[in-house]
Amino acid sequence: MVEEIRRKALKAKEASRQLARVSPRQKNEALKGMAEALIHQEAAILQANRQDQETAKGTGHSAAFLDRLALNPRRIRAMAQALKEIGALPDPVGEVSEMSIRPNGLMVGRMRVPLGVVGIIYESRPSVTADAAGLCLRAGNAVILRGGKEALATNIAIVDILTKEAIRADLPEGSITLIETPDRAAILELLQLDQLIDLLIPRGGPELIRFVVENSRIPVIRHEKGLCHTYVDEDADRTMAEEIVLNAKVERPGVCNAMESLLVHERIASDFLPGVARRLEEAKVELRGCLRSRALYPSMKEASDKDWDTEYLDLILSVRVVQDLEEALDHIALHGSGLAEAIVTQNYFTAWKFLREVDASSVFVNASTRFADGGEFGMGAEIGISTQKLHARGPMGFRELTCTKFIIMGEGQVRRSLS
Repeated sequence: MVEEIRRKALKAKEASRQLARVSPRQKNEALKGMAEALIHQEAAILQANRQDQETAKGTGHSAAFLDRLALNPRRIRAMAQALKEIGALPDPVGEVSEMSIRPNGLMVGRMRVPLGVVGIIYESRPSVTADAAGLCLRAGNAVILRGGKEALATNIAIVDILTKEAIRADLPEGSITLIETPDRAAILELLQLDQLIDLLIPRGGPELIRFVVENSRIPVIRHEKGLCHTYVDEDADRTMAEEIVLNAKVERPGVCNAMESLLVHERIASDFLPGVARRLEEAKVELRGCLRSRALYPSMKEASDKDWDTEYLDLILSVRVVQDLEEALDHIALHGSGLAEAIVTQNYFTAWKFLREVDASSVFVNASTRFADGGEFGMGAEIGISTQKLHARGPMGFRELTCTKFIIMGEGQVRRSLS
């Protein structure tokens, strides 16, 4: 196994050197072919996915996990559309910026270049396979994919389709690599290949993220948990607030940008909270509230201290009545994960204070946290949402899978010591 993984990583490294020179047109043709092939071979993907779902159902996984694992024709079409959108966006590779002329006549600037080889370690969501491959190729990188064992059959089917289209488009062998062994030792081996892999992006639960960070010799960009809040201010449009709250919690509760905690200003809590709580319960959401919330809606369960720090990824919501914006900001600072936070308000100054002071990768005014997504931000798709502050923060598209190098042009200048 160790030798096989090293062999695949070497092949990816060789491919990355060639990919860095591939024209935008060639990459776009490959992405277009991949998108069409996914739709054309939908039946094969769904058959493999049914096999994975049947296996997962017998192992006690949660409904949210099974939802992330499941594919259907609509989700496959969305995968294909994301590849097309990635191909339609401007290619960042080779872009030159910040050119300036030094007093000695040297022209100094920056050129955007691929990272090289990107490793993606992820769990149950097979759509990541297509998104990651498309984004890495568009940025001129080779990609090594290691998905969860629960989605192995689906990932094999998807990678087989994408690889054939990449080869058909004359991209080098090794551009897309899947580590098929489900053994966690495979991850440990990948983490040691710092001479062959330039960046690792883990996507999954806290245990996986912690394992990768603690054991990697390769730089890691973390996709942490999404403990997202919605704060309904005293100046909120209450009808708008209800719709935003329902969407943020119910539309797809098993994903990282779903709301996990609702904060409500005390001045509107008695009017707003009972109505929205009733609608949430009708949508099968289990509510866990503070004392003041439960006084207004007694059927809520009592929230424990642990609830404020829990990413449920399920139809469960913690609810708190706060004194004012400052208390809401303090609560978010203490319990938020830095992924996405939202305020509902018609007060311009309150909105801007929230935007300035909330420390998160995406901050929303009068919109659902469910929009914290690279596709929704015009990136075509995302490879993850970084909650770190170095290199990239927030949804990461293909531009975030590049870096810059300095380029310097002279006319024979030489540096002379002043001494």
